Amino acid sequence: MKKRKEIKKVGLVGRSTLDGKKAYIKKIISFLEDKKGVVVKHDTRIASCIGDHKGHMSKAQMMEEMDLIITLGGDGTLLKAAREMGTKNNPLILGVNLGTLGFLTELHKPDCIIETIEAVFRGRYQTDLRELLRVTVYRNGSKFKTFLALNDAVINQGNFARLIDLSITIDQRKMIRFNADGVIVATPTGSTGHSLSAGGPIIHPRLPAFIVTPICPISLANRPIVIPNNRQLNIKIETERRYSDNDIGLTMDGQTILPLKYGDEIKIRKSSRSAHLIRISGKKYYKMLRDKLGWGKRA
Repeated sequence: MKKRKEIKKVGLVGRSTLDGKKAYIKKIISFLEDKKGVVVKHDTRIASCIGDHKGHMSKAQMMEEMDLIITLGGDGTLLKAAREMGTKNNPLILGVNLGTLGFLTELHKPDCIIETIEAVFRGRYQTDLRELLRVTVYRNGSKFKTFLALNDAVINQGNFARLIDLSITIDQRKMIRFNADGVIVATPTGSTGHSLSAGGPIIHPRLPAFIVTPICPISLANRPIVIPNNRQLNIKIETERRYSDNDIGLTMDGQTILPLKYGDEIKIRKSSRSAHLIRISGKKYYKMLRDKLGWGKRA
C-alpha cells in the first residue's frame, strides 16, 4: 500500500441540524484525540451540538489548516466545505451521510465511522479528485464578487416565471443568445444534479468538461452542450429588471445566492483549486447511478 500523507489535524463540519448526535460526535472526537493523537477542530454547528466552543474554527480556516475534513450531514454539508477551499492547502474530505440520498458522501453507514477513520489513517483509501468552478461577477465593468462551486452555477428568475435574455461567449467568441428561464453551468460532479433535471447529460466525474444547460428555453433548438473545461464562459444579463420583486439570481451549488442586475457579466472557468474526496470502497460510480438514480432500470 502506497504511503499516504500523515494526518495530524482534523476538522469536523456539521449539517444545520444535529439533534441526537452529541454522543456520536463526541465518540469521533475522543477517538481522534485519544487514540490517534491528532488536533481536532470543529465548526459552529458542531460546537453548539456538543456544547464545546473552545475547539471552534471557521470552515475557511479549517480548509487552510487541516489535513483531513470530516463532514457530518449530506451532500449539502460537503458542498459547503468544498466551497471554502483555500489556495495553500488541499485537505482530504471524508463525507459521512446523515441525510437521505448522498451522491458525494462516502460513508452511508454512520455506525462504521471509527472503522472508516482507522482505514484512512492506515492509508487504505483512494483519492477522488473533483474540479471546482470559479465564478466571478462583474458589475459596471469592475469585479464585484467571486465564488467557488463544486456542483454548478445557476442563473434563473426570481419570484415571477418570466423569460430572461442571456448572451454567452466562450473565450470571447460568440456562443449563443437566447431566451429562457435561466441557464446552468455544471461540472461533471454536478451533472447528476440540477442540470440532469433540466435535461442535461450525465458526465463521468473524471472528464475535463463543463455542461451548459438552458432552463426551459423558448426555442427547441437550444439544447445542452458539453465543452472543454479549459475554456472561459462569459454570461451577460441582457434583461432589465421590470419589477422591484423580480430579481434574477445567481446560485452556487443551490446554496449561495447573489441577486443580479441588468448588464452584470458572469465569468466562469475551472478553478485552480479542487476537492480531494476520500473513497474507501473503490470504484462504484456506475453502481451509484443505478442505486441512487435508477439509471438503466426499466419502468
